[in-house]
Amino acid sequence: MAGVTVTEIPRGGFSFELTKRNEALRRAGLVFPKAVKTGTTIAGIVFKDGVILGADTRATEGTVVADKNCEKIHYIADNIYCCGAGTAADTEYTTNIISTSLELHRLATGRKLRVGTACRMLKQYLYRYQGEIGAYLVLGGVDITGPHLFTIHAHGSTDKLPYVTMGSGSLAAMAVFEDRYVPNMELQEAKELVKDAIRAGIFNDLGSGSNVDLCVITADKTDYIRPYEVANEKGVRAGDYRYKRGTTAVLETSVRKFEVTSDTVATHATEEAMET
Repeated sequence: MAGVTVTEIPRGGFSFELTKRNEALRRAGLVFPKAVKTGTTIAGIVFKDGVILGADTRATEGTVVADKNCEKIHYIADNIYCCGAGTAADTEYTTNIISTSLELHRLATGRKLRVGTACRMLKQYLYRYQGEIGAYLVLGGVDITGPHLFTIHAHGSTDKLPYVTMGSGSLAAMAVFEDRYVPNMELQEAKELVKDAIRAGIFNDLGSGSNVDLCVITADKTDYIRPYEVANEKGVRAGDYRYKRGTTAVLETSVRKFEVTSDTVATHATEEAMET
């Protein structure tokens, strides 16, 4: 009798099969590379005609600024965008996966995507990994039911609010929203409010910095403004490190003259070449 071979279809997404091996290597003394985290200020509000998302552009690796112009507002669909805080690779990879899945869903149904669909797919994807994926998201968009704004935590929990903040600078940004937000704001007033909230995070949180990016989503169009404002412009250097001649005393002067007898250069092969 001929045997039947059943091939398991590979599953997409992250794999944590080597977690135990990595833990054993860590206990043995292996130092793993550190992930780049977006110590971040991200925010969003619902205004009269749609949704505005905002983010800073500093990516940090511990106490080092790894990237001064990191793109933290990610494309999901033409009418849906998502801000990411947490581990930079996780936020980018997660949003790319969901964006691809939603595009396939749009092609299969022939309908404009809904923000609630994107929220459900993101929360279920993150809940599957129980917080191992360091992605904290602010999801915003406009569909046939109106504007929607969600926060999605790494464990899969979600909130739907008229104004939200996330990241290490979220408290400073939320203070601005709590003070000045009113329902049905006009476009320019709402843009200035989000800008000031991100600036509050930039100037009160060491993990946030550089520029302010905004994404304005309405029923008619999406306007991704990068940068909306350069919050931290490089200043003029106050000191001059070029010293005048004579600043340092010359203790001794020696001049040696060499007589050139040949201009031929000879090379000698060595047993081992130096690695660069």
